[in-house]
Amino acid sequence: MKDQNKLGPSWPTTLFLSWFGTGLSPKAPGTVGSLATIPLILILGYFHLNIFYLWAIIIVLYISSVIVAQNVQKKFGLHDPQWIVIDEVIGMLITWSFAPSLQWKHLFACFLLFRIFDIIKIWPASYFDKLDHGIGTITDDVVSAVYAGILYYLTVHFL
Repeated sequence: MKDQNKLGPSWPTTLFLSWFGTGLSPKAPGTVGSLATIPLILILGYFHLNIFYLWAIIIVLYISSVIVAQNVQKKFGLHDPQWIVIDEVIGMLITWSFAPSLQWKHLFACFLLFRIFDIIKIWPASYFDKLDHGIGTITDDVVSAVYAGILYYLTVHFL
């Protein structure tokens, strides 16, 4: 089996899947990739992006990430290598879509909840995590983000 973290794709592909190289962090690349999404969230929030535009961005990122991740994983014989963190970016965007503001306490709560759900992988995230396909690589984080977003929303609105 090949090294799971071996890089071989072209630099644009690597930049995209590793979220501008943040996935290349030697320690906790998923956490670093999630944190590196916060500037994007701040930019999108600054422009008061409508929720429909945000979800359009998420859907485009999701589809393109699945396709690119599948091609890279198939070509290089990899299964969900750690350096692919575009799924964390998508996950953070989904979790943030449940948030009411850009206040740091809300961003921190979204980050923390997403990371917890991404690590524990409650079904069906655990199912997708085992799939040997780009869909699995990306979708397990999407499911975790939805769980995190729902918990965040319920906590904010009912406590």
